[in-house]
Amino acid sequence: MENLIEVLGQESEEYEGLLALSQKKTRIIASANLEDLQKITDDEQEVVGRIARLEKKRTEVTADIANVLNKDVEELKLSNLIVMMSPRPQEQGKLTEYHDRLRSAAQELRRVNEQNKELLENALEMVAFEMNLLQASKAAPETANYTKSAYSSGVQMGVASGNFDAKQ
Repeated sequence: MENLIEVLGQESEEYEGLLALSQKKTRIIASANLEDLQKITDDEQEVVGRIARLEKKRTEVTADIANVLNKDVEELKLSNLIVMMSPRPQEQGKLTEYHDRLRSAAQELRRVNEQNKELLENALEMVAFEMNLLQASKAAPETANYTKSAYSSGVQMGVASGNFDAKQ
């Protein structure tokens, strides 16, 4: 039981750290700083890797507890363990605390990630709009300029050159 409490404590800290990174990521997305966005994404991947290792360890510890209690590991949920620990209030309190912290962090993480997703979708729509604007400028209508022989000169409005300038 002590191993489970320790793993849950570490896992809740990691989730809270991931939440803090996601909240910071929101500000970075809004500022459109691609360098910082790449760095924070790398940091998030490191935290997710640590969470995955802790999750595996938690699954192993839970399987051991289920084996000792002669319970099915699939039916042994954290909420069930909390109820079963009523004779041991100190351990029950720790389990309840970590359960609540994990649930709270996971819910807030879902909310922040949804917000980040919307911000990124809006940014992509803006990029698509700007690309369409650039393409439309190449297909601008011709001017009404005529040559001496009364033919249209074929000059397009607003188009300086036919090449895309990546530095603009």
